[in-house]
Amino acid sequence: MEKNSKGRKKYRLRKKTLLACVLAAGLIFIAGRICFRAGGNDGRAKTGLAGAGMSFPVPQEADGPQEDAQDRARQEVLEQAERMAASYDYDGAIALLTAAEGYETDSGMQERAAAYGAVKETCVPVSMEEVTHVFYHSLVVDPDRAFSGQDTDPQAAGNNQWMTTIREFEKITQEMYDRGYVIVGIHDLIEETTDENGNTVYSPARIMLPPGKRAYVLSQDDLSYYHCYDNYGFASRMVLDENGKPICEYIEEDGTHVRGAYDVVPLLDAFIEEHPDASYRGAKGLIALTGYNGILGYRTDDSYLDVNGNINEDKKNWLAEHPDFDIEQERAGAKQVADAMKAGGWEFASHTWGHIRIGEVGLERLMYDTQKWRENVEPIVGPTDAIVFAHGQDLGEWGDYEESNAKYRYLREQGYRVFCNVDSNLYRTWFGRDYLRQGRRNLDGLRIYFNAIGEQDNIGDLFDAGTVLDPDRPPVQRVK
Repeated sequence: MEKNSKGRKKYRLRKKTLLACVLAAGLIFIAGRICFRAGGNDGRAKTGLAGAGMSFPVPQEADGPQEDAQDRARQEVLEQAERMAASYDYDGAIALLTAAEGYETDSGMQERAAAYGAVKETCVPVSMEEVTHVFYHSLVVDPDRAFSGQDTDPQAAGNNQWMTTIREFEKITQEMYDRGYVIVGIHDLIEETTDENGNTVYSPARIMLPPGKRAYVLSQDDLSYYHCYDNYGFASRMVLDENGKPICEYIEEDGTHVRGAYDVVPLLDAFIEEHPDASYRGAKGLIALTGYNGILGYRTDDSYLDVNGNINEDKKNWLAEHPDFDIEQERAGAKQVADAMKAGGWEFASHTWGHIRIGEVGLERLMYDTQKWRENVEPIVGPTDAIVFAHGQDLGEWGDYEESNAKYRYLREQGYRVFCNVDSNLYRTWFGRDYLRQGRRNLDGLRIYFNAIGEQDNIGDLFDAGTVLDPDRPPVQRVK
């Protein structure tokens, strides 16, 4: 059982002077929640600005094809700007409007740009000391299949402790959103500069959000769909839908293959599509991958080719069931999904190839493991500077890493600059001279259950565990 495992372009554009008409209209955005809802009875976008009482010129019936095309282009600009502003990119939204054709004579666009500027002026900086980081494993689709027999089945008992159900994830996501939590990317936390000697220096970035909003980082570990998950009610792999968006394949108990939102990635994608203000400038989460069973449900590891070597029973059985196995096809399929995920705002991290205990293995084992990740995972997901340690382990005590630590020096040589562990603290972020450390809080069955029954109290700042707990989850048994 896998246990306790575990930037983006920023727009920098100019400000606009507030127009007197904004104050005259009484447009005050206290929460800064500019919501975008596409469509309506009149075919126009229902925007947060319109909902706040400000009206904008409605395109009149076009006199011909040229005017009709201009109206559509204008509406597309307005909708794109609205979505950018809803995700707190006010400068980007304003720049898009002011660069649009006809802006100088379009009072609607001018009022919209001024309104975004007004919201921006209300924003306050996020305290980096109060950015929490939460993480999940693969979500349970069918609790009966995942948890049944836990008294005699160690896998089922582990599932109950370490996994979150879809219903729990959806409730957590909604309640955190309702409480004002906004997802930020882990690299959004970092301001990278260069000192007088040309050395890279890390410092806390300046993230501005409306009052009442709180930033958090989200990650998911082990998105590999290990063989040990088979027949336990988890998705089987990530795939792409007809629009090229990441979704999941799920194998029902009778063997039927279906596709849908059965794990964190497509569920969160859909939530942010509906609630763009749940994400800071399109940020999603950090996906921490091992490699020994492949990634994303594809058997991409070269160990599957070593049929006459030291290959375990799970792999032997899988290969026997898939005589047409082609590793290059597996890798190509995984890369398509990974590329689509990155395009959608997701980032990838190493979780070590073999899910190793970083504090217990020697340097030679770490070097072997890192090379395996480089050979089998990096070509598919691309390079990363982030590593998420498994089993709650780390390279050292909290604070600056010791330069004398050979494993730390080796990982730095390999390009890692973002280091994450598992931590029960509400907030745990440390900026080294040129690296970031952050602790992560596991929102799993163990933590939800024991908070729900009152034996723990360490997630109440995020949600009410009593209302989140899946009624189909049996009592959690502690697994060492």
